[in-house]
Amino acid sequence: MINLKIMVIHLHLHLLLLLSIISLSFSTPTITVTPNIIPKSGDTIQVNWSNIPNPSHLDWVGIYSPPESHHHHFIGYFFLSSSPTWKSGFGSISFPLLNLRHPYQFRIFRWTDSEVDPTKMDHDRNPLPRTKHLLAQSEEVSFQRPNGPEQVHLAFTEREDEMRVVFIAGDDGKRFVKYGEREDELGMVVETMVERYEIEDMCDAPANQSVGWRDPGFIHDGVMTNLKKGIRYYYKVGSDSEGWSPTYSFVSRNEDSDETLAFLFGDMGTSTPYRTFIRTQDESISTMKWILRDIEALGDKPAFISHIGDISYAKGYSWIWDNFFNQIEPVASKVAYHVCIGNHEYDWPQQPWKPEWASYNKDGGGECGVPYSLKFKMPGNSSFPTGTRAPATRNLYYSLDVGSVHFVYFSTETDFLQGSDQYNFLKHDLENVDRKKTPFVVVQGHRPMYTTSNEIRDAQLREKMQHHLEPLLVKNNVTLALWGHVHRYERFCPLNNFTCGKMGLNGEKEGGYPVHMVIGMAGQDWQPIWQPRPEHTDLPVFPQPMRSIYRGGEFGYTRLVATKEKLTLSYVGNHDGEVHDMVEILATGEVFSGGYNEETQKLNKIPVKGELSSPIFSQLVKGGSVLLFGAFVGYIIGFVSRYRRDNQDTPTSGNSWLPVKTDDS
Repeated sequence: MINLKIMVIHLHLHLLLLLSIISLSFSTPTITVTPNIIPKSGDTIQVNWSNIPNPSHLDWVGIYSPPESHHHHFIGYFFLSSSPTWKSGFGSISFPLLNLRHPYQFRIFRWTDSEVDPTKMDHDRNPLPRTKHLLAQSEEVSFQRPNGPEQVHLAFTEREDEMRVVFIAGDDGKRFVKYGEREDELGMVVETMVERYEIEDMCDAPANQSVGWRDPGFIHDGVMTNLKKGIRYYYKVGSDSEGWSPTYSFVSRNEDSDETLAFLFGDMGTSTPYRTFIRTQDESISTMKWILRDIEALGDKPAFISHIGDISYAKGYSWIWDNFFNQIEPVASKVAYHVCIGNHEYDWPQQPWKPEWASYNKDGGGECGVPYSLKFKMPGNSSFPTGTRAPATRNLYYSLDVGSVHFVYFSTETDFLQGSDQYNFLKHDLENVDRKKTPFVVVQGHRPMYTTSNEIRDAQLREKMQHHLEPLLVKNNVTLALWGHVHRYERFCPLNNFTCGKMGLNGEKEGGYPVHMVIGMAGQDWQPIWQPRPEHTDLPVFPQPMRSIYRGGEFGYTRLVATKEKLTLSYVGNHDGEVHDMVEILATGEVFSGGYNEETQKLNKIPVKGELSSPIFSQLVKGGSVLLFGAFVGYIIGFVSRYRRDNQDTPTSGNSWLPVKTDDS
């Protein structure tokens, strides 16, 4: 009997111990990731959590790569409240994860209301999450092929029978480009060249600190040669040992064709699938979506992209470049992706050319142009020394012929004054254009020579550009001058020294005045739209002078279509993918405008057509019917995608105009 009681007591104790263990296991917060080995970059993962005690709306998950990163050095985060079941202490969230060439780890933190610090804010004025109370952390999550090729993008070379392909790999081992005219027969092979940069090459914070630096991988560069004219080629990159990319295709250039097709914009940036503490650009997704639609509609016609500065807005945070190149890959693997440098790729406090009249600051986040210089490889060999151990800044100025258009790129961030290497290049290049081969000339740079945005801090820089560069544009009869930096669309009349070039009734042309256009509306939203102020509804925030033909407040891009007889440039809005403004320029110099300032047109006698279209263009969109409606939409749409911009749109008191220029321009 006694033994039986002892057995019952032991069983009872064991049961209590078991229950306590079970209870303890259920009360311990856990976080898991499925799958924990990811097949390829961009695949979707699911983050699951459970047993969160007393759930709070401030509980959050930090995303870390590499796993040994300090708690404060997360690359992104999300709140547990993003899951509908979070109040019950469990939940999940799914999103795509990019290969950063190192494993990931996920950590849950408790962050209390009393710990919210209003002095520590992200770029959108949201308080930055704190990491004092760690609740749980996941096992490491890795990629099945961490060294595989990623971020594929094309570019033209100096030769019309070549195409360059650049991509990222996790090591400097041998990689190849296989290509051919048939998808199942890639018989031509070229080995890539390899470059890399290190944290010591960065010039300032945060790029040279652990909070911003991440392994950038190795940059592989191969050139496909001896391409036939206007032929679709198939290609893939990689190696047998480390794996191959999918098979992509592009259409080679055709020097016998007069036709030119291009998609042009500035200031796009990228979006991340999670929150991060720097500003990202959600509208960039729509820009790429509509351009991809247009490229697919072209069939076997060659085209290319022109992105005129402020490329990724990484600003010293390395993984943002990875997001950018993954986001543009569906487009940049099909057509050449050409760029020029902007303030957010380059500017830093000790930059070697920094005149007192220029508003060059810390916009590059300490990158001093290095990621831009190595991750892209444009035609020509232009460079400018950094004055540090960092390699010289490249891809500053160059030109290329595409069909009937001569395209010129230059840098507004490095010396462009008379006597400089860049000025001498521009002068020589513009004076030697073969106008029989390329009757149209398009010059592109980041900061605008003309804008009505009241961007005060660049006023003296614009004056220098007008003094040193505008005479070159006018003397050499430049057709278009395209600019970014201001995150809106604006088109001017043919312009010289703030004066519209008049057009005679018979079409004769006075002077070689270029049509200036600001096209920095591809994604960065840190700028108010042109709209009336609440207390002065009869006056716009920025009065529109007669030289400004059209101003749009909507995100989008421009589409260029040209033959030897006519160049058409159209402004496509992201909210509907339709055309909101258009200008046609004939090889004779006549300018025809859609979506226009009537008074300006009348005073300057610029012929106006009501319905503008071209055979090529009409195959892509039905835009002509919305030209005038677009002028109205441009004033009222303007996507309000950030809390901070709401504050910026609030007018200042008195009669002063609200300046557009901000740190994120």
